[in-house]
Amino acid sequence: MKTDHPIRLLIVDDHVMLREGIAAIVAPEADMQVVGEAEDGAEAVELHRKLRPDVTLMDLQMPRMSGIDAIAAIRSESPNARLVVLTTYSGDVQAVRALKAGACGYLLKSSLIDELLTAIRSVHAGRRYVPAEVAQEIAIHAAEEPLSPREIAILEQVATGKANKLVAWELSVSEETVKAHLRTIFIKLGVADRTQAVTTALRRGIITL
Repeated sequence: MKTDHPIRLLIVDDHVMLREGIAAIVAPEADMQVVGEAEDGAEAVELHRKLRPDVTLMDLQMPRMSGIDAIAAIRSESPNARLVVLTTYSGDVQAVRALKAGACGYLLKSSLIDELLTAIRSVHAGRRYVPAEVAQEIAIHAAEEPLSPREIAILEQVATGKANKLVAWELSVSEETVKAHLRTIFIKLGVADRTQAVTTALRRGIITL
């Protein structure tokens, strides 16, 4: 039986099986109730406006509007909205972006069974929830100089397998400029080559494929 005032949840993810899985985890809990589901960020903003859930569970990678953009939009309308990010990425950069956008919690999809209910209750109670492994990554890299937008753009091109000459053409810069940016990228990421740079950037959530 549900309590008089259960935690009202909005689930946002473009995969129906994941939404169903979350609903199944929540269903036996007397203090929680799923009041809505959305499959992309734009729909999430609309439903949040309509339903005013207590806690929103938000995927990051979705069509039409990303989770981070949806979080920012929701928080602009409802400054006290409580949102928990659901993601496959444990990287510090994605986590920091989400938290800066207004997320109160950050939860890895691989940990849903073990941590979902705790995360929901913690965020509903006004606390932040960030897994220890993600918090450690944030702490490790906090003092490092971030990549610039131009450096990220170059790394995104490199990640698709393009040679420096083609990257330069795509971004309307010289090949020497691309090489200079790559040298800086290697230093900032603490890597020795293009492959390591891409691998590190993907792991940390600096870029996505």
